[in-house]
Amino acid sequence: MLTIINRIKCNLNLVLLGAALCSAAVAETPSAPDLTALAEHSFRSEEDKARNQYRHPVETLTFFGIKPSMSVLEIWPARGWYTDILAPYLKDQGKLTVANFRVDDGTMQDDRKIFWSRISERFSQRILKHKEHFGSVEQTEFDPPGYMFLGLTQQYDMVLSFRNAHIWNEQGYLLDVFRAVFDVLKPGGVFGIVEHRASRVSEISSSAVEGYLDESYVIAVAEHAGFKLQAKSEVNANPKDTKDYPKGVYALPPTLAMGTVDREKYLAIGESDRMTLKFVKASSE
Repeated sequence: MLTIINRIKCNLNLVLLGAALCSAAVAETPSAPDLTALAEHSFRSEEDKARNQYRHPVETLTFFGIKPSMSVLEIWPARGWYTDILAPYLKDQGKLTVANFRVDDGTMQDDRKIFWSRISERFSQRILKHKEHFGSVEQTEFDPPGYMFLGLTQQYDMVLSFRNAHIWNEQGYLLDVFRAVFDVLKPGGVFGIVEHRASRVSEISSSAVEGYLDESYVIAVAEHAGFKLQAKSEVNANPKDTKDYPKGVYALPPTLAMGTVDREKYLAIGESDRMTLKFVKASSE
């Protein structure tokens, strides 16, 4: 009888020990960062947080399927509006790389490129200054067609581009950039694009002034580069955007290129109507 009782006690102790080990393992597992909390974080300026209503960062990143353990590349983050959210989200379990515009070595002639270079330099210094927020963010330079290196082959789980495609298309490098993105994504990886959307005139044509792109065209270029369109979202749609302004998309906030002319009108419209596209790189058979 004592032997049976001792065995029962022994088995009970093993069960309790196993439960304790499981509890400890659960307690040691880092909790997933809260995107909503990061979007409203005190580190972000009030001006940037006010733009959440137009850019919908939580809904957009959730639609793309981001996870805190991913290796993510953000192309041309500019002043880091999205990076302020992405970096702390990924810093403990994942990895963020940003492809900034290249630094002006004194040979740049294009005023716009010089402007972008200065923005990238300031942003790069900001990342280094606030490591407690950003963590270890890897930085590289990207300026097609001369600077096309985005990383190693099949390096990233996700690549993100926010309102850059119209610039690459304007310069004639959209397909080249998409192919470069395809190369650095892992099989099954996601390419998330947010871009100013042109007005659709018919099934085969669209019309818009500076800064807008036709959604079907962007999809066709991405598919030509090897991607498959997995899903589209209207989370960043804006039906108030008539897309017929003298300075194109730049008449709208945040640029407000018309200055004081019809300023209240453009503020009432808000930021541009945008396509939100999720592409995948098909897994190898």
